[in-house]
Amino acid sequence: MSEIGYFDEGDLVAVLTTQPLDRTLDYRAPEGGCFLGAFVEVPLGPRKVLGVVWGAGRGDFDRSKIRSVSRVLDVAPMRAEMQTFLTRVADYTLTPMPAILRLATRAPGLGDPQSMRKVYRMGEEEPSKMTDARRRVLGVLEEFGGLSFTLKELADTAGASSSVVKGLVKLGAVREEDSPRDLPFPYLDPDRPGKDLTDEQMKAADRLRADLRSGQYGTTLLKGVTGSGKTEVYLEAVAECLRMGRQALVLLPEIALTAEFLTRVEARFGARPAEWHSGATMTERRRIWRMVGQGGTQLVVGARSALFLPYRDLGLIIVDEEHDTSYKQEDGVTYNARDMAVLRASICGARVILASATPSLESWANAEAGKYERLDLTARFGAAVLPEMKTIDMRSEQLQPGTWISPTLRRAIQDRMDKGEQALLFINRRGYAPVTLCRACGQQIGCDHCDARMVEHRFLKRLMCHQCGETKPMPEACPSCGVEGKLAPVGPGIERMAEEATALFPDARIAALSSDLYGSARALKARIVEIANGEADIIIGTQLVAKGHNFPLLTLVGVIDADLGLQGSDLRAAERTFQLMRQVAGRAGRADKPGTALLQTFQPDHPVIRAILSGDEEGFWKAEAAERQAAGVPPFGRMAGIVISGPDVGAVFDLANAMARNDGPLRQIGAQVFGPAPAPIARIRGRHRVRLLIKAEKAAPIQAAVAKWIAPLRLKGDLRVTVDIDPQSFY
Repeated sequence: MSEIGYFDEGDLVAVLTTQPLDRTLDYRAPEGGCFLGAFVEVPLGPRKVLGVVWGAGRGDFDRSKIRSVSRVLDVAPMRAEMQTFLTRVADYTLTPMPAILRLATRAPGLGDPQSMRKVYRMGEEEPSKMTDARRRVLGVLEEFGGLSFTLKELADTAGASSSVVKGLVKLGAVREEDSPRDLPFPYLDPDRPGKDLTDEQMKAADRLRADLRSGQYGTTLLKGVTGSGKTEVYLEAVAECLRMGRQALVLLPEIALTAEFLTRVEARFGARPAEWHSGATMTERRRIWRMVGQGGTQLVVGARSALFLPYRDLGLIIVDEEHDTSYKQEDGVTYNARDMAVLRASICGARVILASATPSLESWANAEAGKYERLDLTARFGAAVLPEMKTIDMRSEQLQPGTWISPTLRRAIQDRMDKGEQALLFINRRGYAPVTLCRACGQQIGCDHCDARMVEHRFLKRLMCHQCGETKPMPEACPSCGVEGKLAPVGPGIERMAEEATALFPDARIAALSSDLYGSARALKARIVEIANGEADIIIGTQLVAKGHNFPLLTLVGVIDADLGLQGSDLRAAERTFQLMRQVAGRAGRADKPGTALLQTFQPDHPVIRAILSGDEEGFWKAEAAERQAAGVPPFGRMAGIVISGPDVGAVFDLANAMARNDGPLRQIGAQVFGPAPAPIARIRGRHRVRLLIKAEKAAPIQAAVAKWIAPLRLKGDLRVTVDIDPQSFY
């Protein structure tokens, strides 16, 4: 291999494939050679699989049996910093490298030749007969010079039908050509004027711009009250990054947030950025993956997996709503995108901005310790003011059985509707009712494959398990005792709240917002836009509505069950309840009309409820931090969750007990092992689940100890061991 990382034809190269193998494989470099980091197709048995040239081959077996790389893919090679990042993620999360590489190559058809599409440009001929529609089409092509359009783009821009364009093609006035689909994204202009900023916002934006110009890694916690204009501030940092010729990434926690955000980006920079999430088409995902590596896109807006795209020169990562639990990937590779964003930036010399009105305790503590810079936005933008927050003491409210909207909340909703304003009812439960009970035998209908209750979804006329996704029709008779007419819903879900609201306010336009009520992400985003435009009087939503949406007419938020998150033993229960209540209350009064948030609670004197009402966020974080520090739990200690699962509960417990007894590597670092114990949800998809929890001091090398502990395991049959470093949930 030469000094620049090039392998000549026939040189041995080590290829990391996406297949579940525990090592790299040796191959011979193909005709014409290849670079270190090249994406290649290699033979593995009878198949050809995707891989990356990871380094020089070892050559530690019969060289005559070493096969050649089949071909080098026509994509940008993986950069050394990306190799380092993937290796560090694997080491941190204790995940095999092939699984990490799969995460970094989640674009279909990377090895396929570029597909073509029809595009339209100005032709040579002048049409003999000119109509208004034809004149508009030709005017668009003339105005935009050499820019090519798809048929739909040209027709939509000109306000004409596609048949008009096709007619001009036949006359030679418009040229129809084949063009590669994977084209660079439109240029984003960082020098377009943004919104006028307040003095406080300008000061924060200036600081972020200066940080970027330093060219050094660093992380900033941008803490601003809801509606304070955090987005406009960090878009100024994006503009500075683009001026420097570097790429930027904005991570959002929810696909439903992207529509409004993309509109704001387009208004600021004059074009739309690349959009990476599960709702993007396969063709678009491949285009983004390729263009990111070639530098053909300046800005990516996406979900957590966008962190694993092959950026050519990543200069800025923004994690919006950084406290959100959806940044933690719970299945497959268990990683926290917020933490991995900091890791990636530290490797490639980028800046990180963690934006939130209610930061995670981890980020708050890092800012307190001086590891992160902190910038605060204390006032809402423009005429908007923070909502007034009050409790409704449910112990003194007179409610009919099977209803949940208190008389006090009902009057407040009616008052807002009379003024032409919107009200939001928040309940963090999907479906119609969380439990379906037989009043004859007392049995609660559970999932056949999980130890979880099935949730009634009345709109779908089905029961659904929210653990495994299993559904079944709503039965007429009890599956346990066979008695008909005795099945009853217990407790409210979003659909039941919609039913109650319809009965109380028959003339109101009611919109229920929950991810499982819409057939596609596009339909959900469209509904959110309609609501923002005033096409609903009462919005009923789950935690989806707490995340960054801006409804100008919304002036009242009613939280149906503020006590819900305070139940259970989750160490983050208080933090998450505080964040969720403050976030959802922040949806009210974001325009020129003042807002109010009413929290229905049976525990108005609970410390968390009092902290929510007082607005003393720093006091809450300090008290919560002191409790966690005294207990030695995150962020002041380390934890790892181990789940042993399998179809045979006896074999699962035998393995878990054996692991608990042989905990020498963990004791060597002073770690404690708790368990084994049945997981809170002890069976999912027919697999029994047993948990072990490891707790260690902050500086303890927990990954190395866990790796040494599980290395000797030889799993028999269908047993599985899953390791979750820094667990966020304990189900």
